[in-house]
Amino acid sequence: MPGPWTPLTRGGGHSIFAAMDHKPLTDLTEAELQQLETRVESLLRAVSELRNENDLLRSRQERLVIERAELLEKSELARNRVEAMITRLKSMESNL
Repeated sequence: MPGPWTPLTRGGGHSIFAAMDHKPLTDLTEAELQQLETRVESLLRAVSELRNENDLLRSRQERLVIERAELLEKSELARNRVEAMITRLKSMESNL
């Protein structure tokens, strides 16, 4: 995570605050302000998309955890039934 004085960068490694790197905020031109606004809006969209993706992944993980628990329970029930059948078969075999 960048420190308080570390410029944030985009994919290309360019500072998202390139227009502000060497100028006070009051000296920014309209074009530089527009560019900065565009970059901030882009970052906000990216954050929103990442939050949505994160929510979807958490939801999917929760469903998979539930499904796994159900499958483990079914597997345990099947194992118990098979063991019970084996015990009955052995019992029947010893009675012959």
